[in-house]
Amino acid sequence: MSTFVPSGKDIDRKWYVVDASGQTLGRLATKAASLLSGKLNPQYVPYIDMGDHVIVINAEKVRLTGLKSESKLYRRYTGFPGGLREESFVRLLNRKPEAILEQAIKGMLPKSKMGRQMATKLKVYRGDKHPHQAQMPVPMEIA
Repeated sequence: MSTFVPSGKDIDRKWYVVDASGQTLGRLATKAASLLSGKLNPQYVPYIDMGDHVIVINAEKVRLTGLKSESKLYRRYTGFPGGLREESFVRLLNRKPEAILEQAIKGMLPKSKMGRQMATKLKVYRGDKHPHQAQMPVPMEIA
């Protein structure tokens, strides 16, 4: 019996579709991040990107628990003096709901080259339609 050590050619990536309608933001983000990083793969090793592709649909129907929807702020800095920009969750959800999910999921991935590579396999869409039907994605249920 020998030990199996995976290499880059042993990776078989799958495509998953996750419906965000009615889902809690954090729980959905943790499940998507573990799929992207490959931690649900039995052959997972931390030094190879073993993750699958994740398609998130209905991004505008994601929810937050408690009073977080009124108090949560998204901050970014432009790089100029006095360039701190703040936007509330409700306003960002109306303007660009994909950004909320992308930021939550990418924040749970490693902050390295491999984490940025994992983030390229994430696709987030506003409605229930996506252009990845040819990849035959499998629906993933978030309990």
